Amino acid sequence: MIIDRVRCFEVSGEAIVEPSEERQLQMPDVYLENARRGPAAGSAAPTRVSAIYVEIGADGGPTGIFGPIFAETAFIIMHRLRAHLLGKNALAFEFIWDHLYRQDRHARKGNQMMAVSAVDNALWDLRGKILGRPVYELLGGPTRARVECYASMLGHSLEPTRVRERARHMVEAGYRAEKWFFRHGPAEGLAGMARNIELVRTVREAVGPDIEIMFDFFMGGDATYVARLAAQIEQYRPRWIEEPVPPDRLGDFAEIRRRTNIPLATGEHEYTRWGFLSLLQNEAIDVIQADPDWCGGITELVKIGTLASAYGKQVIPHGHSIHAALHVIASQSPATFPMAEYLLRAQVTKQHFQTSFLVPQGGSIPPPSAPGLGLTIDPARVRSERPFPQ
Repeated sequence: MIIDRVRCFEVSGEAIVEPSEERQLQMPDVYLENARRGPAAGSAAPTRVSAIYVEIGADGGPTGIFGPIFAETAFIIMHRLRAHLLGKNALAFEFIWDHLYRQDRHARKGNQMMAVSAVDNALWDLRGKILGRPVYELLGGPTRARVECYASMLGHSLEPTRVRERARHMVEAGYRAEKWFFRHGPAEGLAGMARNIELVRTVREAVGPDIEIMFDFFMGGDATYVARLAAQIEQYRPRWIEEPVPPDRLGDFAEIRRRTNIPLATGEHEYTRWGFLSLLQNEAIDVIQADPDWCGGITELVKIGTLASAYGKQVIPHGHSIHAALHVIASQSPATFPMAEYLLRAQVTKQHFQTSFLVPQGGSIPPPSAPGLGLTIDPARVRSERPFPQ
């Protein structure tokens, strides 16, 4: 099956997009003027939305698709990677991945690796369609009838009354774990730290003692601040603290890990098995959150999982989208890949143009049975389509 066409395209239409109620702590919030910014203004009225996808075809027949992807990713695919794909055997996934990794010295991380990831995922979709099987079966699964998900609460209000209400609602909906996002960092001092502590206490009191709770810094902390905060929230038994600092700050991770009993998670902004090997060798991480949309694709996430299992660590992929991660999780041991992240608000928009939505019921999702990833575009939702970039 020889690859004979590669394209990226943008679809547009109308959707009702719920505005974010709150923004999470971010790296630029070290500057107080950034920390004081609120969420972007918005309304729940119908809004023009768009999404970019990559499509790869073979032998004038079947095509594989993946997305949504970023505009930067599409540009690299079309201007850097396309020439290295045409004429290649679509089934030779190890050869293609290694070739794309080696074609540019900057392809090891960042936007170039995100482009490699999108291509890899689209090719897995294509292979599944060629062979008539879902991707998780090609990877060795299924290992379970349903994949458990945790509720990721990005964009939800942090007002205590609403936190209690929503945290309890997630439990009633069947989720056995939920993650909330810190709003305050070092620039806001002890007053901000107190509000972070209040969030942890409120969530734990709302869900009771038997539900896992997690909290995300989104790289907005520093070693001293995070260690001081961890000492005060340890009593509430968080399952993990996520991305307290950028993943390349191995010394900070190791210091925080020495000073707290709360496990540390990171990885959505790390790339390939070699990036995660460094975190593991430096004893800087407890939970790996590699994202198949970014870390190197499905091909690389499986390798990262094998590496993690050798170190006795779990992989709980970051939930930028759900299809690729769900197939990998469903194909691997639940001892290494126990659950998926489901971004409750974001997934509504990310899956808007797709024919069928992957939505947890009772806190879990059955692996889709369609060939490939099970990702198809619904023409009824598309008002316009154009090549991207033009």
